[in-house]
Parts: sequence; structure tokens; C-alpha cells
Amino acid sequence: MSNNPVPILLVEDNEDHAEITIFTLEENSVENRIIWVDDGAKAIDCLFHQGDYSDAEEYPTPGLILLDLKLPKFDGLEVLERIKADPDLRRIPVVMLTTSNREEEILRSYDLGVNSYVTKPVQFEELTEKLTHIVDFWMSTNTPPPRR
Repeated sequence: MSNNPVPILLVEDNEDHAEITIFTLEENSVENRIIWVDDGAKAIDCLFHQGDYSDAEEYPTPGLILLDLKLPKFDGLEVLERIKADPDLRRIPVVMLTTSNREEEILRSYDLGVNSYVTKPVQFEELTEKLTHIVDFWMSTNTPPPRR
């Protein structure tokens, strides 16, 4: 396994939420590079190395995807469905990180293969704690499948 930490793909259309997430991860000494995209179409382009994200060295395949549910162009469920349908991407852990706690969206996310569904708390301290736990688990505690 490489000593080079794999990147984290953050798919979040709300700039404030993205900034809080990136700040929290950097403040907690997360060494993984964070690639932020602000809509579902960019997420798909980044994951499939298309368009502005065609350079696989600049935009390598992530080791973790933090995916918002409500996104422009393609929503989080559509992005999740594309990820889990692809044999090269389906093993990447996807955490749905959203403000929605609607039962049908939670069930649909798990039906499509999400690895975890986390509702964003309103309080900054609670959000930073959840983010820290998420990344610590998926990037440190969990044993990922071998990378191809």
C-alpha cells in the first residue's frame, strides 16, 4: 500500500458547507487531499476523468466520497447510482452527507449502495465532530479494498 494518502472527493453545492468541511478536515490533520466539486455533473466528470477533470494525475480516483443529496444538474442519488454501477468505482466508500433526514431518501440511498448516511447537524461543533469521526473511520480504521 502507498504512503501517499488517497484523496477525498467532496461533492457539495453549498460553498459554506464545503468550506466548513474542508476547514474541519484540515484542522484535524487529515493529510488526504480534498477535491471539491459543486454539482453532480462535475462529480461524474471527476470520477470518470472526463471534461475538465480528464487528467487522472491531477484528479485521481478518491478513496472516500462525501456526497450531498441535493445537488444541481444530477442529484446525489443519481451520482451514487452511477458510482455503484461502475465496476471500477463501486468499492469506493460513499457517505451521503446531507441535511435531509427524510426516510424515503435514506432508504433509497441504502438501496443504491451508500456505505453510510449522515445527517448534517446545524451546530458547528456537532458537524465538525461528525466529520472527524467519518474521515477517521473510513480513512484510518476501515480496511479498504486493494486499489487497482
